[in-house]
Amino acid sequence: MLSEGDRRLIDGFQRDFPLEPEPFRIVADKLDLDESGVLASLIRLSESGVISRLGAVLRPNCAGASTLAAMAAPAHRLETIAEAVNAEPGVNHNYEREHKLNLWFVVTGANRAAIAASLARIQSRVGLDVLDFPLLRSFHIDLGFPIFTIGEGAKKIARGASPPPPEADDIRLLTVIEDGLPLCRRPYQQVATRLGWREQDVIARLRRLIACGAVARFGLVVRHHVLGYRANAMVVWDVDDGVLPDIGARLAAAPGVTLCYERPRRLPVWRYNLYSMVHGRDRDQVQAEIAVLAENVGAASRGHEILFSRRCFRQRGAKLSAA
Repeated sequence: MLSEGDRRLIDGFQRDFPLEPEPFRIVADKLDLDESGVLASLIRLSESGVISRLGAVLRPNCAGASTLAAMAAPAHRLETIAEAVNAEPGVNHNYEREHKLNLWFVVTGANRAAIAASLARIQSRVGLDVLDFPLLRSFHIDLGFPIFTIGEGAKKIARGASPPPPEADDIRLLTVIEDGLPLCRRPYQQVATRLGWREQDVIARLRRLIACGAVARFGLVVRHHVLGYRANAMVVWDVDDGVLPDIGARLAAAPGVTLCYERPRRLPVWRYNLYSMVHGRDRDQVQAEIAVLAENVGAASRGHEILFSRRCFRQRGAKLSAA
């Protein structure tokens, strides 16, 4: 059972977590709680699986490369194939979805060549064709939305130009915190000790990574299904390339959309080029949100399909250490 303090903590700090030497004291002051209580709550929420970590969510492809991939796995082999996919170190998400292309997974690596090698290994391992859908353009990618605040959706943040390539020390820092900040009174000091840096250097570098857009948000990363968001669907759209930027921006601005991005078609197997994600507490809510989206898109789309998630075989943050 979540306390009122837990709920305020989750809704208040999925982004903009304080970059100060004693961040939990600042969080406590903002929530009118005490520092030890905030730390105890976060430790409990982490141990119970409500939050996966406290830390950086990276902008796609800003440190290394990633892609979304899919395959049509025979039902009687699905679990075995999912296990074989998860054996690849760079796989950080792996879902069964309702479609002939029923296994969808995200692969990360140092660069596109590393991604291609990972996909080739998976294809050889399972004996099935793998479709590669690299990100072409992002309109909105941010799962940091309020869970308990009624009427509020995801905060829509405009993304600027691509951030500069990360420096070696950026990668070192992001690798050390890829599983989250330590839940202690001075977490940045503990990270600095591991790196042989000063505490203020860790904080300054994180501030720069956030300011340039390499870190999309910095805060709590929650597991939505644990918090009652039991349904999610990937909606794929067949949109003429000429109007895709406008339609992508329109979908991204819709309150129910948590992700929106362009990926390549793979004709003749796959004709869709615009993807959006909708999360909800139940299937009916998600379908209602999608109906509104379809009405808003109208004739600009030549068709769409809804791929509800059935099972999660893996969900974790990107592992730079595996790249």
